[in-house]
Amino acid sequence: MGGPLNRVTAHGLQWRPSVSRLTLAISAAVSSFLFLVMPAWAQQQLPQPSFPVPWQMNLQHPVTEVARQLVEFHTFLLWVITIITLFVLALLLIVIFRFNEKANPVPAKWSHNTVLEVVWTAIPVLILVVIAVPSYRLLYLADRTPNPEMTVKVIGNQWYWSYEYPDDGVTFDSLPIADADIDPSKGERRLLTVDNQLVVPVGTKIRFLMSSTDVIHSWAVPAFGVKLDSIPGRTNETWTQVDEVGRYFGQCSQLCGINHSFMPIVVDAVSKEDYKTWLENQKKPAASAAPAEAAPAAAGQPADTTH
Repeated sequence: MGGPLNRVTAHGLQWRPSVSRLTLAISAAVSSFLFLVMPAWAQQQLPQPSFPVPWQMNLQHPVTEVARQLVEFHTFLLWVITIITLFVLALLLIVIFRFNEKANPVPAKWSHNTVLEVVWTAIPVLILVVIAVPSYRLLYLADRTPNPEMTVKVIGNQWYWSYEYPDDGVTFDSLPIADADIDPSKGERRLLTVDNQLVVPVGTKIRFLMSSTDVIHSWAVPAFGVKLDSIPGRTNETWTQVDEVGRYFGQCSQLCGINHSFMPIVVDAVSKEDYKTWLENQKKPAASAAPAEAAPAAAGQPADTTH
């Protein structure tokens, strides 16, 4: 998961099995070359339309249909709970000022009212029904995957993410950038910057398959309206379709160990043309590394399996 690259973990630098030093050197050289030919969006700062701003109220700017409906449902519930709260507050004020001992020294003796009891039971039931109908519709919308055009597999690890594009044979790890290496002039943000962003095309139905290699994680990007657990030994499924070009952020939303807060998620949504260019560039290092792996065997020498 993540391809033939070395990886820095909480226990130091670890080498993947069966990866030769020659392969790593070639991959590094190719990666440096690809930086020179990468699309313009990768060399420039993408807009961040959903990133919070000072004194912002309400939720993040939604950029998917699911996220927009979540915001609308949240607003609807806010109105419902506001009306209920004001109604209960009015009842309390009436009781406090109309039926206190001074204003009402002789209280009434009755304690039951059939009509009133039916009303205060029926109205809450109706309110719950009114809430349940759009809620179930939204759950169905978020759960189904309507004719996906591509698939991305998300793998949670302690404490980083791995991404796979099974249709294209592209895999890589997404590691957080240390505080000392953050460059604010490039739009980088502490605890929200990674070395390899997940790249997806806009206007495309994307199926996400989520799993984990160790403990339960949760892949959450608020601007997409996506939050789903990554569970070891199980594959969960959800989908999204991003409508706006930009860089979007998220974090692991399930307590997963000591470095839980150091698992940022960064997604670059780009045009379909830029996505195709990025995908081709990702395939070139893998294609260049394959002949290098075969070279030692062709010469009668075993491949370097240094761990």
